[in-house]
Amino acid sequence: MPDAEYVLPLRWADDRGLPDLAGYLGRLVDWLPVTVVDGSEEPRFSAHARAFPAAVRHVRPDPHPGRNGKVAGVLTGLRLARADRVVLADDDVRYDEPTLRALLDRLAGADVVRPQNVFDPMPWHARWDTARTLVNRATGGDYPGTLALRRTALGPGGYDGDVLFENLELLRTVRARGGRVLRADDLYVPRRPPTARHFLGQRPRQAYDSLAQPGRYAAELAVLPVVLLAARRAPRALLLLAAAACA
Repeated sequence: MPDAEYVLPLRWADDRGLPDLAGYLGRLVDWLPVTVVDGSEEPRFSAHARAFPAAVRHVRPDPHPGRNGKVAGVLTGLRLARADRVVLADDDVRYDEPTLRALLDRLAGADVVRPQNVFDPMPWHARWDTARTLVNRATGGDYPGTLALRRTALGPGGYDGDVLFENLELLRTVRARGGRVLRADDLYVPRRPPTARHFLGQRPRQAYDSLAQPGRYAAELAVLPVVLLAARRAPRALLLLAAAACA
């Protein structure tokens, strides 16, 4: 894929997914150059270097102001990129070659392209989280774990590293500079679901997903009285409905 690179920011405290990620990177390097910006502590950083294919550029993130380490990884990868078109992706994203090509092709008419993630496989908690994805699609679009953008879309200052919802902040920064963000809701990119324990631990933090989107938050608050009334009058029915939603 000419004039394109893949940047993967990484920071792991658990290497259970390392064989799967290394296998994916082995396929990926046949299609385009890959840079992994790895903020993992030793000995994991060295273990990753041994496991990743030799063709992968494996580097530490540069220092960057802000508390969000992923932003430092993204900006380091963009500074190192030699191509104009860059795919940013979390460690759980799994492209195939046709989808990757289609994503990059759409940069011909945009500064950032925003595809749609789908879980594969789909255990119960991934089905639960897919409901959140569908709500996002209906209220302004989902915020996936991957984007394609032009290397210069953010400008020399990058974007704010003191935010929790870093993908939204990246898109806001591009728009503020006059760039065009394209929603590609028909481009489905698989991602690996987290463990059930990790999913449950994410729930309080996922509140930013609503707080950062006022329209969606208002719709959710409008439903809240109905849920509370149902919980009071028919709690068992509400539990059965919740179980059916996850089945």
